[in-house]
Amino acid sequence: MTKYWEDFPVGFHYETEPWEMSEAEIMDFARRWDPQPFHVDPEAAKDSIYGGIIASGWHTLISAFHQWYQSGLWAEASMGSPGMRDVKWMRPVRPGDRLHCVAIVVEAAPSRSRADRGHIVVRSEIFNQDGEQVAEYSGINILRRRP
Repeated sequence: MTKYWEDFPVGFHYETEPWEMSEAEIMDFARRWDPQPFHVDPEAAKDSIYGGIIASGWHTLISAFHQWYQSGLWAEASMGSPGMRDVKWMRPVRPGDRLHCVAIVVEAAPSRSRADRGHIVVRSEIFNQDGEQVAEYSGINILRRRP
């Protein structure tokens, strides 16, 4: 069922399926996008303040976005995003951590200049298998309105 901007009022809540962050995925992402030693070098990571390999915060955020998008809830209505705000990384994500994302619509407004769309702001809170929050961000999403 196609959903549109009107289907995401303030307070709409969705929880993603959990996913696991493997060491190979963590290191592959970091080698390409965030090659700090505590993301890519197990020996150097042992001597870091983290005591071992951790995921890039950007990898954690994009993984949460991917899970939310894969739900299909707004895939057909999505018209892109002008940005995000309030990015926070609270705890390191380690290899083997199982994460899930709780997404909550915190703002919704129709476009003032284009009647075919509106925007929502979704606060995504990311938790590990122990229920500890590891990160959060608020994404601004432009969605098609119901024809």
